[in-house]
Parts: sequence; structure tokens; C-alpha cells
Amino acid sequence: MNTSAKSVRFDDNSMWVDLSDGRILAVPLAWFPRLLHAAPEQRLKFEISQNGLHWDELDEDISIAGLLSGTGDLTRAEQQAA
Repeated sequence: MNTSAKSVRFDDNSMWVDLSDGRILAVPLAWFPRLLHAAPEQRLKFEISQNGLHWDELDEDISIAGLLSGTGDLTRAEQQAA
């Protein structure tokens, strides 16, 4: 069974993701600069899919597998590797 997100909420410093298996993840917003610098109302415009979270307006995609493995934003790492 794949673990998926059921809901997402934010506080000043973290994103909280409720998972289908009952776990709750608290992830620092600092891991995702687009979310960190977004307006609160922009953060709330997300879509939940079977595999992750998507913010169309912010061009941000976060996989649940990545969150579970502790992976933050890979944008800079990809740019440095090129």
C-alpha cells in the first residue's frame, strides 16, 4: 500500500502533512524556499495526488516518498550538478 497525503496545513515555520497510514509529518518550510517565501494564501492552493503535493501557482511539486526520506527542495542541487 502506498502512503499518501490526506491533508496539509501550515504554521509559521512548518508544513504539516497528515498521511493515510496515520502518521503526521512536520517539515520545515526552510526545506522548500518557494513555500517559505509564498504568501499564506498561496500555500493553501495545493492539490493532493496519490504520490504527492502540487502547487501550480508556485511551480512546486513534493513527493510523499521524498518527505518520508527527508528530502527537501532539489532545485539547487540539480542546478549545481549541471
